This record gives sequence, C-alpha cells and structure tokens, in this order.
Amino acid sequence: MEKIFKIAVYIPEEFLEMLTEKINSSMTQIYPGYDMVFSMARVTGMWRPLPGSDPYDGEVGVTKTAEEIRVEFAVREEDLERVIRTIADIHPYEEPAIDVFPMYAWKSVIR
Repeated sequence: MEKIFKIAVYIPEEFLEMLTEKINSSMTQIYPGYDMVFSMARVTGMWRPLPGSDPYDGEVGVTKTAEEIRVEFAVREEDLERVIRTIADIHPYEEPAIDVFPMYAWKSVIR
C-alpha cells in the first residue's frame, strides 16, 4: 500500500501563493487529473519569542498574535522530504510549524 501523509503548515497570507505554487511543483500529484489541491483556513496564531530567537514577527519576550493561513495537503512518501525542504526554504518563520500526519488514501480503504 502506498504511504500518504497529510501536511499542515501555518504561514502569513502574503507567502501563500508562493508556497502553494512551489509545493505543487515539487511533488507528484495525488489526485488524478488535479493539481493545486490544498485546503486553507484563516487562523489566529500566538507565540512569544524567547531570548536568543530572531522572530519574523513580534519581539523577544512579548506574546504576539497574528492572522495566519493554515494550509493542508496530501503528499506521497517519496515526495515528503522534498516538500518539507521546500516549505522550510520559503517560510519566513525561524521555526515554522509543519505538522506531518500519516494517512490512508480513501480509495485504499474501499478496495
């Protein structure tokens, strides 16, 4: 059975188009006949940079909230490392939140 993963990443909206274009071009598409398959939701993120950090947004020691976009998509195992490196290269945050979840392709469940 092919291994599939769901990736979720939070990013400032101004980086959304560049991120989705680069991810799309760095992976084999999961859904036959479709590309640019992403789910997106507006969220409010919160963080407090600690001493020694170099925040993209906010200042050390001060709790910050900001609007972000949560981007989710499916990726094959063979593309996983390349896609994560693509996200890390584009993402403006010093420590981007990139969640990786193993998942079942729905067609594998009903066959």
